[in-house]
Amino acid sequence: MKTGLRYILQVINYSIFMLIVWYFSIAPAYTHLEVCQAVVVLAFGHAGQPVSECRKRTPEELAALPPNMRNPMVCPRERSPIEVELLLDDQPLFIETFNPQGMSGDWGVDVYERFNVPSGKHNLKMRLKDSVRVKDFNYVYEVDVDIKAAQLLTIDFQADKTGFSIR
Repeated sequence: MKTGLRYILQVINYSIFMLIVWYFSIAPAYTHLEVCQAVVVLAFGHAGQPVSECRKRTPEELAALPPNMRNPMVCPRERSPIEVELLLDDQPLFIETFNPQGMSGDWGVDVYERFNVPSGKHNLKMRLKDSVRVKDFNYVYEVDVDIKAAQLLTIDFQADKTGFSIR
């Protein structure tokens, strides 16, 4: 008798579980994007410039060091924070400052941000500053884009090649 009751309760429990899974597989309705929207993705990895220039050690500094550590040049490991601005039709879409990672602040940063924007013709302006030694943005890129509905527009950054690029 106990085994029969156990099987009946298992059937009831599994049926309830399957009904819950079935309900959530068809409802509530979810739309990824509104009808006239597109997606802009800002994704890149970049390391800022060193905080200061390398300098030559004085003879007194070299004499104070053990013989195996007497490198005549000393270079800071710490890197500058990265400031990123993304403007859509001169309205700020994204403004952020990223501090370098790592124990010594000498790693780069990885940026991934996703924005839903209305489709149509837009002016897209991207700015990046990766050095505390300069006052204004090092990299500025402005372009007019025609974004179609449900289009994915990717913004990448490579300092050694072209700066900002759009795909």
